[in-house]
Amino acid sequence: MLQSRQVDVAVIGSGPAGHVAAIQMIKLGFSCVLIGPAHGGTDGRTTALLGSSVPYLEGLGLWDAIKAEGQALRIMRLVDDTGRLFKAPTTEFDSSEIGLEAFGYNIDNNRLVACLHSALGGLEMSRLIEDQQFARAVELGGDRVHIDMADGTEWNARLVIAADGRKSIVREAAGIEMRKWSYPQAALVVNLHHASTAHNNISTEFHTKTGPFTLVPYRDGFTSSLVCVVTADDAERLKAMEPAALALELERRAHSIYGAFEVISTPQIFPLSGVMAKEFHGPRAALIAESAHAFPPIGAQGLNLTLRDISTLADVIREDGIKDPGSEEVLVAYDRMRRGDIWSRTAGVHMLNMSLISSLPFGQGARTAGLALANMVPILRKFMMKAGLDAPGRIGWTSAAMKKHQSKL
Repeated sequence: MLQSRQVDVAVIGSGPAGHVAAIQMIKLGFSCVLIGPAHGGTDGRTTALLGSSVPYLEGLGLWDAIKAEGQALRIMRLVDDTGRLFKAPTTEFDSSEIGLEAFGYNIDNNRLVACLHSALGGLEMSRLIEDQQFARAVELGGDRVHIDMADGTEWNARLVIAADGRKSIVREAAGIEMRKWSYPQAALVVNLHHASTAHNNISTEFHTKTGPFTLVPYRDGFTSSLVCVVTADDAERLKAMEPAALALELERRAHSIYGAFEVISTPQIFPLSGVMAKEFHGPRAALIAESAHAFPPIGAQGLNLTLRDISTLADVIREDGIKDPGSEEVLVAYDRMRRGDIWSRTAGVHMLNMSLISSLPFGQGARTAGLALANMVPILRKFMMKAGLDAPGRIGWTSAAMKKHQSKL
């Protein structure tokens, strides 16, 4: 006989997005099940948590543990390494110019999930259940969501939050179509040690003809995480190199700004592509993270955009009086409130990437002119920093919240 269990909210997907969504729902007072396998601890990537993500995570009681594992990002340095006729000046964005100690913090994805998972243990366990089975099928509609599990059990919930990635079974059950596109690029991700020169909490992004080559502070003062965007063939060639040869090649591409490199992780390759759901909700279902939107790892936007999904959903539920988290009114409002932010952020990342790889002079000239103006006009530079941290409609809130947060550090 099928075992059926009841909760207010079911979160499908046990990555960082799923963990935060489950914690947020419990903080609202709902009973919640987090569905998904235990984290494997093999993700070699890092995540930069920026802007409103910091005070938001602090409000959930998560920030202190995350900050202790991360590295502050105080300066963002952009270097034109395209070798083209229109060359942009090297531009540095300093967080102190907008009154912040740091733009945010960069953290190892494995450590991030570990921090979030540890936080689950401090919650009221009568409201939280972890089910490490896979969800097999989802049925939406009526007053409940029905979730069939791989072990033959079933969960029933008033709301399901889809944090189950690009191949989301929740989105599929809702019949929501996806816009999909791809780029002629792949990202090589690897972590590096540079003993002779510290990064000094500076993130350096070289703009090359094939995409960004970005070194981000990682773990301590003498290690950096690298995202190297190149053609798919070049990514495979780099990955196949012996560690010593790869370190030399990456040092060359970094113009030896940190001296000699040592490769300290196994290189991984991620093809660049983008997806966006045509709707961000279905019957009793809210789409967040890569079930709703995904784009190349440029500008450190992915998880920050996702945290705004979760915080917006929570805000809408609160405004509804926490009556029915999966009501049509709640989900339509959530969808409407997320569209502008998701569309604008996706378009921004797309245009920046295309300005690097396109042979058309207009895009190159626009990027060059923008950075030149940022160097010369402090007001514009400050606006660009604030816009890079958050959605345009939240810029004032972000600055105030970040200053309030950092005044307590």
